[in-house]
Amino acid sequence: MNDNLDAVTQEIITILATYGLSVVAAIAILIAGLVVAGWARKATVRALSRLDRFDSTLTTFFASIVRYLVIAITILAVLSQFGIETTSLIAVLGAAGLAVGLALQGTLSSVAAGVMLLIFRPFKVGDYVEVAGQAGTVNALTLFVTELNTPDNVHIIVPNAEVWGAAVTNYSFNPTRRVDLVMGIDYGDDIEKAMDIIHDVIGTDNRIHKSPDPFVAVGELADSSVNLVVRVWCDSGNYWPVKFDLTKALKLRFDAEGISIPFPQTVIHQAANAG
Repeated sequence: MNDNLDAVTQEIITILATYGLSVVAAIAILIAGLVVAGWARKATVRALSRLDRFDSTLTTFFASIVRYLVIAITILAVLSQFGIETTSLIAVLGAAGLAVGLALQGTLSSVAAGVMLLIFRPFKVGDYVEVAGQAGTVNALTLFVTELNTPDNVHIIVPNAEVWGAAVTNYSFNPTRRVDLVMGIDYGDDIEKAMDIIHDVIGTDNRIHKSPDPFVAVGELADSSVNLVVRVWCDSGNYWPVKFDLTKALKLRFDAEGISIPFPQTVIHQAANAG
């Protein structure tokens, strides 16, 4: 009995003598690695927060990558303390990562596109945009998708890979926009009078900018009307209200001043019956 106990004790002593320092070193490395990982994450957040073009989502994403990279290096260092060949382990992990990357190719493509969108910022939350054949107000921009709300309150989710790979039309990017209208009048109407009416109506709308100057000109002699081109500038947020209100105001004023707005019509001549 005592001999067996002595043998077990001796075995424990041998194990401690062989691996004791390695265990202590591994624990120390693990603790130090976790501390460094936390410090590296905070340092990354502080550094990226100073950059205006970096979104908070992107800052968190890169900070997490730095933290997990330090932790991975720490784990490899801990395993090396026990004589585990880390080179083979890295090769296995690399092969596994490649397989996962191929399986998630579409998702990773959207993540890469999301990173590019968050860096270059072609649009921001609240902008009205047209992307990948969809138009709406940007509700959210994440690493994976762009969320839009249409004017009729339909929620659309577009993968970032489709957004980054297509043309982006941002209607809210510039502070001002030009409103274009075409007003057709009858060939028998007074063109100068019609143009004066248009300028008068434009001058009564305070939302229309005085600079650049409003533009009114004869744009086309069409089949059934003389088309007057009207171009005015306003704040981007007032584009649709100005367009709708100006169209209505011009129609009402033309009616009041006797300026007619012709519409396509067909005249049929019927020959009189002989006898």
